Amino acid sequence: MLKRLKRHPFPVVAHFDRVMAVSFALPAEVLRPLVPEPLEIDTWEGLGFVTAALVWTRGLRPAALPGFLGRDFFLGGYRVFVRAQDGDGRRLRGLRILRSETDRHFMAFSGNLLTHYNYRTIRLEESPGRVRTTRPDGTVTLDLRHDSSTEAGLPEGSPFPDWRTARRFAGPMPFTFDLESPGRIVVIEGRRADWIPRPFRVESCRLSLFDEGPFRAATPVLANAFAVENIDYRWERGRLLSSP
Repeated sequence: MLKRLKRHPFPVVAHFDRVMAVSFALPAEVLRPLVPEPLEIDTWEGLGFVTAALVWTRGLRPAALPGFLGRDFFLGGYRVFVRAQDGDGRRLRGLRILRSETDRHFMAFSGNLLTHYNYRTIRLEESPGRVRTTRPDGTVTLDLRHDSSTEAGLPEGSPFPDWRTARRFAGPMPFTFDLESPGRIVVIEGRRADWIPRPFRVESCRLSLFDEGPFRAATPVLANAFAVENIDYRWERGRLLSSP
């Protein structure tokens, strides 16, 4: 029963007032321990990609409820770009969630009840040109300094040759994958319109995630950073991915 409950059992909708995402490239072998079979790392030139996505949501609620019952949250997510194959042989591109954060205890509780997204509560601090998230014990989980006032090109040192190539890893990916048990993957499809990412300049970005586990074996390279605004988003009910 608990497994069924955590499969994202009903559609959810929200309005994204703002999204900021910063992606880092690492050797695919570094990320492999974080991507369980049958998922595969989605690579470019031997590199895998981890994204920190910051989302200011409004009116988040089960799709069957009226808008006035929705609630507003800040959501942070740390994801790896992956691929999967369904029973029809289709190759699906998507994201494997490593960890999620929110500024509301209710969202952390309900998110952990209904998904495998590993929510924890943080304190959000925002000022012009800076976003910072902190755990209750004072640990800074993210510290992003940015210039979003004008459009920017790719970050210096990005492995991508141009924005067109980088755009393939600028989301949103149509699917999110959860590991329910060995070999059993829950897939959640996301739907949106008018997703036009705008690159922005990153002055510095520190993630505490990169101080943990396999990340300590490599130096993440900033690959791209983008923002979007005013997006209506819908997550469909989760389903088990059939074996090929």
